Amino acid sequence: MTAWHEVNFGRKGRYIGRPHERDTLRLGFIALTDCAPLVVAREAGFFEAEGLGVALSRESSWAAIRDKVALGMLDGAQMLAGMPIASTLGLGASPHPMVTALSLSLNGNAITVASSLFERMQAVDPVAMAARPCSAAALKRIIDADRAAGLEPLTFAMVHPASMHNYQLRYWLASAGIDPDRDVRLIVVPPARMVANLAAGRVAGYCVGEPWNQMAVRAGLGHALITGHEIWNNAPEKVLGVSHDWARTNPRTHGALIRALVRAGRWLDDPANRQDAADLLAGTEYVDAPADVIRRTLGGRFCYRPGAAPRPAPDFNVFYRHAATFPWRSHAMWLLSQMIRWGQIAMPLDIAATAARVYRPDIYREAVACLGLAVPTADHKREGTHRQPWTLASAEAEPIAMGADAFFDGRVFDPGDVLAYLRSIPVHRRGARVAELAPLNPMFSTPALGPAPVFEE
Repeated sequence: MTAWHEVNFGRKGRYIGRPHERDTLRLGFIALTDCAPLVVAREAGFFEAEGLGVALSRESSWAAIRDKVALGMLDGAQMLAGMPIASTLGLGASPHPMVTALSLSLNGNAITVASSLFERMQAVDPVAMAARPCSAAALKRIIDADRAAGLEPLTFAMVHPASMHNYQLRYWLASAGIDPDRDVRLIVVPPARMVANLAAGRVAGYCVGEPWNQMAVRAGLGHALITGHEIWNNAPEKVLGVSHDWARTNPRTHGALIRALVRAGRWLDDPANRQDAADLLAGTEYVDAPADVIRRTLGGRFCYRPGAAPRPAPDFNVFYRHAATFPWRSHAMWLLSQMIRWGQIAMPLDIAATAARVYRPDIYREAVACLGLAVPTADHKREGTHRQPWTLASAEAEPIAMGADAFFDGRVFDPGDVLAYLRSIPVHRRGARVAELAPLNPMFSTPALGPAPVFEE
């Protein structure tokens, strides 16, 4: 126990230190397995131990969460990793500056298609369908055949335009030469409504978090094709989002909130606690889904087909391991690159400065300094260079054990030169030309990245 803890928590482990600006909070969440850090922090007493009284509010959609945080109806919320960026830039709504100083989870998504579409894909290209990870090559053949026959494009759903679900689905489609804005129709559906829309035939498939892929597989309605972890190993997923003004006026409260959720994430990543966590999440006030379905992915298993045995997926949900709670600015920059790639951002902007404005590792480091955790020394890292576990230097002597970070198509994202990455992508809908972005986005390097590489035009 650190000296800070002895002074501020006393012998019983309850917060007795300097008063927070706020001691009662209301936090929003969506009924998904990866709302677990908020649920555990409340139910296991981590919020209380930090001197916080927290009420959790289950919301109906990500747009509702964004709007309620902006209006001050929620103090903060579980948010999609891209949502604080989109809100700050005014993508899809009026601009409202937000920040995140904590990542809540890595991975957790999958792409599922209706059983009828799966059967068509299996028939046209069994080799592609047997590969792991599964490519979209068979789907490309079906799309081309349907277009030649004069049929309407297939409809796929994702949960929000600024979600990893949207970007992962687009990434997977585009890797096979499918243009997500021309060859299919993409719509927004709240996570809990995905299975009903699949059953009704309103969508041919979707990308969503758990338990809504496994629920479709369990009911025999769909086949999961690929997990988010297979698309990008240990990709960012959810974050704690608060408004910029709230963070500025409540720094001690914000720090206490971060510490409580970091401790909840550490508790969650102890395998001995995953069954208890599934039982908590299954409650009607939280995810309201069968505990055995939630327990499957929390326990590191994933079932792709109805009636098939689950396969090992040890990193399907990561809440603390692999520096999962650290808000990497390279993650924010990748998200910004996708917003540019798909035309959500049409005007030139400074990508690194925008990431630094929204993702705040400085706040994270200050909040957890008293916990004695190993913390990354840099704000950025190259994404996609490790296919196996690796180690990262920390602010302490102890290195951090990291998980693989590879993209399934072998691409590497270097935050030191985002423009080279954007130039290399064949399928895109860029509104801002790379040449227009260049004056605002010089190449840079950090100790973690090393010298910036040289790319030819």
